[in-house]
Formats: sequence, structure tokens, C-alpha cells
Amino acid sequence: MKGRYLIALGSNVRHHRHGAPERVIRAACAAMDADPDLKVKRVSPVLRNTPIGPSRRRYANTAAIVHSKLDPSDLLVRLKAVERSFGRRRAGRRWGERVIDLDIILWSRGPWSTPGVTVPHPAFRERTFVLHPAAAIAPDWRDPLTGLTPRHLLARLTRPRPAPR
Repeated sequence: MKGRYLIALGSNVRHHRHGAPERVIRAACAAMDADPDLKVKRVSPVLRNTPIGPSRRRYANTAAIVHSKLDPSDLLVRLKAVERSFGRRRAGRRWGERVIDLDIILWSRGPWSTPGVTVPHPAFRERTFVLHPAAAIAPDWRDPLTGLTPRHLLARLTRPRPAPR
């Protein structure tokens, strides 16, 4: 295998066949695992989270460790195909409701940057809904840019800040 990936999964819309967002996430993991070039090794518990942006529906979020010989650009193509198979369409609305969202967060081989994909995911360090599941299944993985684990990154977000003087 070429490497291991940490993939974040999120859903906040019922699917006509799979049902509630938690079940959509499990079905998306099964769809990834059905791809001969992907192997889902671990999946975190599903968490329910408050949405970012205009959506009013709570999100179900999880993380998966996926082994693959694909580079990040080719993996992203496969992940977008899984999203489309669940009916996801790019509406251009950021942070809107979605049946499934699959994002590459980390790659065991380090950083990667092309016009279409950046690894590590540029915003993952500020997202508790990504860091909680990541810490559950990849506690020793390190952000190649900061050297911090998901637990350390999460602690930075949840630590009380001193009051201004």
C-alpha cells in the first residue's frame, strides 16, 4: 500500500435509501471499502455536532483510516465519486446541507499540495468535529506542519483562554 489516510466524513441530510445521517456515514464507509484500491481499516464512533454556517440541521461526523496505493489527487477523485453515488451535487453553497461529505485530512506520507487538493486539510486544526473522531482512532498521528497530534490540537481549541486584562 502506498499510504494511510485519515478521512473525515459528515452528513446532515436523510438519504432516501440509507436513512438517517449516521446510517449514511456507515454506508459511505462501506462504499469506500468496496473500492478495490481502498481499504477501510478503522472508523471512529459517530458524533453529533452543531452545524457551521447556514444549515440548521445537526451533523453526524466520524473519521476513518483508509489504506490506499493512490496518491491524494487520485483518492480525492474516488471520494468525490462516492459522494456523487449518494446524490451529492456541488451547489456552490459553502457549509450547506449535504447528504455526505468526505475530506482527506492527513496522509501518512506527509504534506501534498496541488491545485485540487491540499493535505493536511487546511482547516482541520480548527474543527473539533474533525479532531474528536481523529483523536479516537489516530491518537499518535501527527500534523506534519505543526508536529501536534489530534489530541494536542483538540486541547488547544477546548482549553479555556485567559481573560483579557
